[in-house]
Amino acid sequence: MNDHKKRLYFIDAIRAWAILMMLQGHFIDGLLDNAFRDNSNLLFSTWKYFRGITAPVFFTVSGFIFTYLLIKVPQVGWKNPRVKKGIKRGFELLIIGYLLRLNLFGLLKGEIYSSFYLVDVLHCIGLSILGIILIYLSTVKTKKWLFPTALLSVTIILFILEPAYKTLNFNVLPQWLANYFTKTNGSVFTIFPWFGYTTFGSFMSVLFTKYKNSKFLYPTAISLSVIVGLVLILYSSNFFLNISKITGIQIFADIFFNNYLFIRLGDVLIVFSIFMLFRQFLTHKTALRLGQSTLSIYVVHFIILYGSFTGLGLYGFFNHTLTPWVVIPGAITFMIVCSYLALRYEDKKAEIKESLKKVFTIFRLQIERFMVIFLGYTRSFISKLVKLFGFIKS
Repeated sequence: MNDHKKRLYFIDAIRAWAILMMLQGHFIDGLLDNAFRDNSNLLFSTWKYFRGITAPVFFTVSGFIFTYLLIKVPQVGWKNPRVKKGIKRGFELLIIGYLLRLNLFGLLKGEIYSSFYLVDVLHCIGLSILGIILIYLSTVKTKKWLFPTALLSVTIILFILEPAYKTLNFNVLPQWLANYFTKTNGSVFTIFPWFGYTTFGSFMSVLFTKYKNSKFLYPTAISLSVIVGLVLILYSSNFFLNISKITGIQIFADIFFNNYLFIRLGDVLIVFSIFMLFRQFLTHKTALRLGQSTLSIYVVHFIILYGSFTGLGLYGFFNHTLTPWVVIPGAITFMIVCSYLALRYEDKKAEIKESLKKVFTIFRLQIERFMVIFLGYTRSFISKLVKLFGFIKS
């Protein structure tokens, strides 16, 4: 097998496409004037549909690439180095997700705004990675088929039960925890059902790894992705309606009336099939680097658009005020600027981390020096105070 197949560069290309679509989607959705949001307009409705594909693709490809790296090493269970790296990565994404919603001006006033506790894509991907690790560790000592079966089962169960749990009241939980399960307080994503896309990507990754040496891998994968994708898009709604009529179970009818999860899963499979089909042409160095720098791009875009840390972002100044003639070239510029800054950061990441390490070291030494001096003065003051009140002799 050649290096391109081993590296699965088409996955990096999908990640690059997904992050760029996310950039333009957030920019246009946040800044376009409401007067131009006309669903009867072909261009707007088409853009809106494809924007809806971005998040499912992003979650699916995240599960795919993490699991691909997790199971390709010979070690298993806790001996697998990717387990500890994955746990570290999961918590890192959670921390970054919260930091991006932190407002420094609020902290200076001794306040933490409620928006800090809202859950976004990084929180969900971080938890999803931890969830995949949990499933992996729970099944690694059993039959090999149990891991992919468990992953696919999680996807199906979460998607089918979505009409039931989306109406649940989570008021018994602390609000910061409830935000992981409900959008009532303003969370953009919730762990359910989005964990289902991640586990599906993980399931696909297991299949790719199992058949990676087959010369029919890509023809089979492309054909299956197209067939299953089209079936989900065109026929899944009627399938659940018929199941509801046969069984009398209401939840299947509820899926029919709002069948976005399975249809979007079909969209994801079509996207995968297209990128697999043209994989030989998707090896441009910059595109692959974008796919490998999605976290940096996400952080940069959040700071510029939503004003992380300072509250001063484009969204705060131009929220739903721009015309299409401004917002479209603006979105293109936004994608270029965010990508450029993120790649520049990646180029200088080692130097930046070293500089930050030096700054923190100097800061720590100064704190230690201050504490030594402070403790010295405190000890001297207490000694004089004790002598003053005659508790000890001079």
